[in-house]
Amino acid sequence: MDTIEKQITAILDKRSSAEIKVQTLGNFSVQRNDQTIKAKEWGRDISIQLFQFFITARHRRALHKEQIIDRIWEDVDEKSGQQNFKVGLHGINKVLEPDRKSRTEARFIMRQGVTYQLHMEDIWVDVDAVEKLIALGNQALTEKPKLAEQAYREAIDLHEGIYLPNRLYEDWSSDERESIQVLTLGAIITLAELILEKNPMESIRLSKQALMIDAAWEDAYRIQMEAYYKKGNRPQAIKTFQSCVKVLDKEFGIEPLPQTKRLYQVITES
Repeated sequence: MDTIEKQITAILDKRSSAEIKVQTLGNFSVQRNDQTIKAKEWGRDISIQLFQFFITARHRRALHKEQIIDRIWEDVDEKSGQQNFKVGLHGINKVLEPDRKSRTEARFIMRQGVTYQLHMEDIWVDVDAVEKLIALGNQALTEKPKLAEQAYREAIDLHEGIYLPNRLYEDWSSDERESIQVLTLGAIITLAELILEKNPMESIRLSKQALMIDAAWEDAYRIQMEAYYKKGNRPQAIKTFQSCVKVLDKEFGIEPLPQTKRLYQVITES
């Protein structure tokens, strides 16, 4: 089996085998040993909030407790922040390891002195899997397009909506939300381009999926125009361009890029 194929398989296998599975895209849900953890088990919302922050900060080195408090509860006083952290951390450990014996180290939230970090070995997180699958798709794109297609499709299937929709107005979640959206849009468009010649109708479907995520994503309009044109549907290709012009003007007050205009000219003059 090819190395990239093995890595794709490993990501998908971990989804089945991981003790803790976390959905962050489109909804927030956590499973422990394949049983969904109910909201009441978390106790207070600060436990969920702190766990979501650890997920968001999973690529960083261990963070000092004060840094974590400042990022999540920047508007509370020091005493309240310390209490929030203590209660939140206790809630996380209780939910993830309900049978853990007292005075033993937590398995999922690693502590080193006053720094903390999420231990990802036995945790599967959808957003993490999406990132890794897209990276594998990009790696395989030039020389192994079939594997690239597989990786992109798996990643796109996992993207069920925006990142942590219940934390839309939290500053600490915004960078991750924007990053995964841009990555996913790029994967959708790359896949649509990859299969354009052999399956233009699927490219149209993918481009529409991209526009559901971001209605002003110009690459999606251009792919859709090309696909309709290849299917011999010039009127629909022209309508797509007109929609692009309207949305870009409304959202940003700009015109389409030169390459989009050139494609439109080819379509109208053919």
